[in-house]
Amino acid sequence: MNFDDGLSGWLEANQRALLAEIAEVGVQLRRVAGPPEQTAQAAGVAPPAEFAAPLCEDIDPTCATGCTSSALDIACARLGLSSFERKIVILCAALELEPGFAALCALAQGDRARDYPTFALALAAFEDAHWSALAPSSPLRRWNLVEMHPGSSLTLAPLRINEAFLHELAGVCELDPRIDGCVSPLDAPASLVSSHAEVARQIAQVLAFDVSRALPAAALLTGNDRAGQQQVAAHAFAQLGFVTFEFDASVLAGTAEELEARARGWEREARLRNAALFVDAHGVVEPLARESLGRFLERFATPVAIGARHPLHFGRRPVHVFDVVRPLRVEQRELWSVALGAALTTSTLSDSSPSAMPRNPPEPALRVLLDRVTAQFDFDAVSIEKAAQRAQAEPGATPRERIWSAARAGGRNELATLAQRLERRTEWSELVLSDDQLNTLRDIAAHARHRCTVHDEWGVGIHDERGLGLAALFHGPSGTGKTMAAEVLGTAMELDVFRVDLSQLVSKYIGETEKNLCRVFDAAQASGAILLFDECDAIFGRRGEVEHGQDRYANLEVSYLLQRMEAYRGISILTTNMRKAIDPAFMRRLRFVVSFPFPDYAQRMLIWAQLFGPGVPVDGVDFTQLARLNVAGGSIRNIVTYAAFLAADAAQAVSMHHLRQAALAECAKLERTPSEVEIGGWA
Repeated sequence: MNFDDGLSGWLEANQRALLAEIAEVGVQLRRVAGPPEQTAQAAGVAPPAEFAAPLCEDIDPTCATGCTSSALDIACARLGLSSFERKIVILCAALELEPGFAALCALAQGDRARDYPTFALALAAFEDAHWSALAPSSPLRRWNLVEMHPGSSLTLAPLRINEAFLHELAGVCELDPRIDGCVSPLDAPASLVSSHAEVARQIAQVLAFDVSRALPAAALLTGNDRAGQQQVAAHAFAQLGFVTFEFDASVLAGTAEELEARARGWEREARLRNAALFVDAHGVVEPLARESLGRFLERFATPVAIGARHPLHFGRRPVHVFDVVRPLRVEQRELWSVALGAALTTSTLSDSSPSAMPRNPPEPALRVLLDRVTAQFDFDAVSIEKAAQRAQAEPGATPRERIWSAARAGGRNELATLAQRLERRTEWSELVLSDDQLNTLRDIAAHARHRCTVHDEWGVGIHDERGLGLAALFHGPSGTGKTMAAEVLGTAMELDVFRVDLSQLVSKYIGETEKNLCRVFDAAQASGAILLFDECDAIFGRRGEVEHGQDRYANLEVSYLLQRMEAYRGISILTTNMRKAIDPAFMRRLRFVVSFPFPDYAQRMLIWAQLFGPGVPVDGVDFTQLARLNVAGGSIRNIVTYAAFLAADAAQAVSMHHLRQAALAECAKLERTPSEVEIGGWA
């Protein structure tokens, strides 16, 4: 018997069981109303014998659903309903499922206008009646199983079964409206990496002792693996026999009454479905939001796990803290290997054809590629699986390029909303610098390529990870190639370069700047991208010069920025026009310092020559004369662009006349007047 057949059989048996109980309640109501014949004739209902439908005897009790109890049996057991409360539920359900039940209620209460169930009717009709069923703390009212018409007396108020609960009794899963849209099912993963599986085992072991407590402890999962926290929580709850739902904590803003309603709605569903809750609290940063979440967690006693970046406090509910970080590098390599094994098809990793990816790639080639990927990108298991799928669908290029491109794209995530990605691909040949500066830049690239070997395999710096980041300072006048150098590194390393606008991150409110910087580095951690903090002069100051209260906090912001750069396992670059503005004590935290001097005559001539591509029409352009103009490379680029537009507008080739006019405009912008030595003879 397959699952669908078993489910269909259980639904049929469940329906017959519910109708049989409705029939029994109908019999008890007719005893209150009067003789059966008179009741049947007056109310237009069937004789009692036709209500009593036995359970389906030919249904296999071991059907594929694994459940032999009716939905009502399960609900009564898990919600703690007494026999009397169970009959009230059946009475209210009968009003919706049996057309003649309204008239029967009216006849039993001696008033045709009262064709609805009431507590008074239930107290009179059922022998096991008890007054506590009417209390607000009773299961009927606490879990909102039956709804009372407002404005009426307690015993005479019309009762109506909650719609979602009615569907539940019929075997159709419908969430309580108070939490519908706030929770969603979270499937437990089939397997976890070893480090995560061990954390899941510990969580299940600890929570198993707390299940019976009035307010059991919650599991607080901290760390940088947001998706991994979901998987670990679902896996741990599955070990305890619970299904898992994920809760959207952003909807918790509201009054105490709304929080109470959501908490009760969740607890009802959790008991009905034997479910546990995972709350993603990564976006809960404001104090009021954390307070609301704490109050919410205090109002139900079902198992719960919370995922957050850092440890949080949640009111009275105790927590057990577990650290869930991204899989270890060796585990990430295995995840990549498994994910790519399903995607690779017919060629080899070194194949230059754009055909499908290899089914059995050469082991050494795959190992080298995965070593490089895992050294550069710090992905969770979900991101690795998505990147592998993207690599399979990537058009053209070689399999190796597809995998690397998919990894780069998968790492952009939130970083693309916090910083600007520089699209330009700049080569080493375009960078005009002295050999010393070029050698230092190549050293940066070499450190980035071999950091896995040095740090992970050789263990250099393994006891102190604060200095493992590739933090660099590029200093020099504006337009001397600092941003271009970052682009060159991005091209050489096949990495994205993101320019971070510090003016958008710095806040006048204490602590906000650090939060903004934290978001940038957390988002960049997986991508391995090059972070370029351009024009950072505004936030630097000498540590000893504290003239105002804000200066002290500004130094704290700089210190925090450099600390994160030290810990970031990618390349992070600060650029400044004023090296002297940086406190010398901060310099030790920078691994590389590259000076970008003002270009000399020979360098300027080379820059001029490079900017005139082969497609630019020229007429009498003399680079020896152009190089006499004492401006930086950025200004030279502006002059060439300006002159090209002047020539295009005149339908002419670019000449020294156009360049002179463009140079005068650029110098005016720089508030300087070029000498006759610089531009004499240009036109």
